[in-house]
Amino acid sequence: MTVSLPEFHTARCTRYRYRYSSCRRCAEVCPHDAVERLDEGIRLDTARCQNCALCTTACPTAALGADNLPRLDLLRRAIKTDRFSFACAPSGLAADAVVPCLGAMDAAMLAYLAKRRIAVELRGSHHCSQCVHGAKGEVRLAAHLEAADALEAEAAPEEWLAATLMEAPGRTEATTDFRAGRRQLFRRLIGRGIDEVARSAAPPAELPVEEKAIRAGPWFVPEMRELLQIVCKRKDGEPFSVGSHAALPLMDIRLKRGCTACEACFRVCPTGAMQIREDDASWNLVFAIDRCVGCGVCLEVCQPRVLYAAETFDATPEREPAVLRQLAKQRCNRCDRFFVSTEPCETCPVCTDDADAFTAIFGD
Repeated sequence: MTVSLPEFHTARCTRYRYRYSSCRRCAEVCPHDAVERLDEGIRLDTARCQNCALCTTACPTAALGADNLPRLDLLRRAIKTDRFSFACAPSGLAADAVVPCLGAMDAAMLAYLAKRRIAVELRGSHHCSQCVHGAKGEVRLAAHLEAADALEAEAAPEEWLAATLMEAPGRTEATTDFRAGRRQLFRRLIGRGIDEVARSAAPPAELPVEEKAIRAGPWFVPEMRELLQIVCKRKDGEPFSVGSHAALPLMDIRLKRGCTACEACFRVCPTGAMQIREDDASWNLVFAIDRCVGCGVCLEVCQPRVLYAAETFDATPEREPAVLRQLAKQRCNRCDRFFVSTEPCETCPVCTDDADAFTAIFGD
């Protein structure tokens, strides 16, 4: 039997945008060691891949997509009713929708359906110990349940209808609620490496940023990140405060002193969350939280290491982008062009380089 492969969108991958990116989210969650990391992104081993779709939920930039897990189509079906069930394919259980692995049910989907007060049943987690995807799938499911639970807790006093986890086959009613199911999962995961979901948060390696290490690509905001715009909006208008979580494509970037205005973070960002905005008088480094998916590639590429992620932040959508750094434009006394520098200068970098090159060739 031929198994289809997830589709890889090269330009969305952080390893394509920044060659030295240490991101290995997709490789870490793959139960079959089917992901090979390359300087240009990744390559999927056709002989190993089982298309469990776990890599697609691990990738915050949606560089990977699986045709056997059409998330938006599933949501469109689910919101037409007040009850909906999902079952993992390996378990063989019947449900309104069969997905390749319950671990591929990401936190944004679970939270969105909970906010819509749709009674969701997840069937098949009892099968994880016997499943070829189970070792990693169960870890991912636990992380997504925990993240959705955290979103629900912040939504109070709104009443969400949390998902239920069916532990045993053949039962006509759910046996555990959302929180109890999560606790049971975590008990089973003791000693099995739950910290796998947080490995991507490791400090970036100290590597030089060469021009060729950063590749241009079109901006793209994943559909699941846009879904969180709905999830993170409270009806009472209060801030939606959340903590950083490896299973949530959310991050709030801050800036300490020491920025060199090199613009590397802007050039490497795959979603356009980091932006450069200019007017007649100033240059501005701007962060748009609504576009950020928490990939962290801007933190990796920042050589002075002045960018950092807030531990807790307001995820309320439609906020004005934050100005991280503002510099007044200066005018070159040689070419009369405007330029930006962190220090007062009489000539722009182009003219300065020309003068240095002339001196190097012909002498003083």
